[in-house]
Amino acid sequence: MDRRTALIAGLVQLAAVAVLGLVLALLLGHEFFEDNGWFAGPIAWLLCAALTARVVHLPLAPVLMGAILAGIPSGVATVLGLHWEGALLAVILLGLWCGRLAVDRDLMEEVI
Repeated sequence: MDRRTALIAGLVQLAAVAVLGLVLALLLGHEFFEDNGWFAGPIAWLLCAALTARVVHLPLAPVLMGAILAGIPSGVATVLGLHWEGALLAVILLGLWCGRLAVDRDLMEEVI
């Protein structure tokens, strides 16, 4: 586990989700998310994950896969009425995923 990459990835994802969420809330209003949050949320999450992959210099596809997997418990939390707690859990899980990917990437580069 590359702790530095995990921390940076988690912070980037957290900031990206917060900024995008604020911008969308200001532009689209609360009603949009009540009606379309099930669709807009995951797309926004994946867009933020793509930014995170770029910032921490990890390959896009594995980071997006991690974002999808991290989003599963977040979705369960949302259904239980714990949206923001689930989002925080997903950020932590994605950060850990990216920290592991960084180690895997470094190992692959040594082999090649």
